[in-house]
Amino acid sequence: MADVAVRGTGTAPPRRPRRARRLRTLSGVDRLTVVLMVAIPTLVVAGLVWGPAIATVALSFTDWNGIGSLGDINLVGWQNYENATSNYPPFAPAMEHNLIWLVVFFLGPTLLGMLLAVMLDRELKGSQIYQSIFFMPVVLSLALVGFIWQLIYSRDQGLLNTVLGTQTDWFGDPDINLWAVLVAAGWRHTGYIMLLYLAGLKAVDPALREAAAVDGAGEVRTFLQVVWPVMRPVNIVIVVITVIESLRAFDIAWVINKGRNGLELISTLVTQNVIGEASRVGFGSALATIMIAISTVFIIVYLIQVMREQRR
Repeated sequence: MADVAVRGTGTAPPRRPRRARRLRTLSGVDRLTVVLMVAIPTLVVAGLVWGPAIATVALSFTDWNGIGSLGDINLVGWQNYENATSNYPPFAPAMEHNLIWLVVFFLGPTLLGMLLAVMLDRELKGSQIYQSIFFMPVVLSLALVGFIWQLIYSRDQGLLNTVLGTQTDWFGDPDINLWAVLVAAGWRHTGYIMLLYLAGLKAVDPALREAAAVDGAGEVRTFLQVVWPVMRPVNIVIVVITVIESLRAFDIAWVINKGRNGLELISTLVTQNVIGEASRVGFGSALATIMIAISTVFIIVYLIQVMREQRR
């Protein structure tokens, strides 16, 4: 009767409280799997990244030459850093070359990569073919890029000298070899930036562009006032990548002349001192620590920006 009365009033009967679902406990195999999934990547990163980095910083305060036991290592404090900045002639040119590398990468390949991405984002005919052509150098290592451009820059049988009818030693002349190498390295970097920026453009909401078009904004104004602010996270990533690529430039300079005769870079100086004839591990570690410190500044700026974006 009560059920009939409830139906007659049109009121649904009170629901019974559901029992709390029991959380399924992990079995021994599941726990072992989770531990291995966390522990193995952690150990790999610690062993291949953090361990060597910490060891490099520690060795930079010693005079170790790589020979003998660890008990023979002597602490010398900041002496390696003082020698690098005041008594090591290649250090100043290497810092200057790395700075030139950074500026040229920003003003050349980075801006060109962005321009190519903007053009390819307009769905031009054959854009997929163009993307493949521009991206092809990215899959090549800088060492291989160096070998390829040696064929172009060769003094006797190089393509460039054949076309120009000259006998210029593009990689041997210390006055111009840095700029020749920057062209070769920029050839690869342009495709990398194009890919990153094109991916960012594809993620932009089309409604933003449609709203700007309705308001009468042209393509340039739409890009500068609508698309560019939305691309801020991608721009930060590109800045950080360009800085790191400029600092760790090594392969192509080492392939050409082992970073000498106008191609001095911090990375090549590190290699020359750590595994070269001098075998000054402590001094080379100090140079590597300087590279780590400069890179860390930009990485911290990037992380701060990422965390700010996540809080919004």
